[in-house]
Amino acid sequence: MVPIRILVAKPGMDEHDRGARILSYRFREAGMEVIYTGLKQSPAQIVAAVLQEDVDALGISILSGDSKKLLSEILSLLKEKDLFEDLLVFAGGIIDEKDLPALKEQGLAQAFPPGTDLNDVILFVDQHIKIDKE
Repeated sequence: MVPIRILVAKPGMDEHDRGARILSYRFREAGMEVIYTGLKQSPAQIVAAVLQEDVDALGISILSGDSKKLLSEILSLLKEKDLFEDLLVFAGGIIDEKDLPALKEQGLAQAFPPGTDLNDVILFVDQHIKIDKE
């Protein structure tokens, strides 16, 4: 079976990447291939990486407080490139609950708040991608 390929991205000026690095490590432990963008990526850079790397999932880590603006821009660019058919998009970090309905309408599959058990994130990705890979 082909391993799940996942891109973990850090948009904006957020320099808090410990969680993204730990999650990347845990995804690898779970048998997934992980590409980590590093810090301070623009929405356009993230979408370009999704295209270039041909990933199954995009995990976006935001702790800067610009979550609605950054996520909306990323989701809009993904839609422009017609990437939602084969891409699971989820986010983690500081995301205002009142913004979630609009973000989910734009294509965000799930948002995980700080303190979420990493096993829950891995299980979520594994369950949603395996359905498509089988």
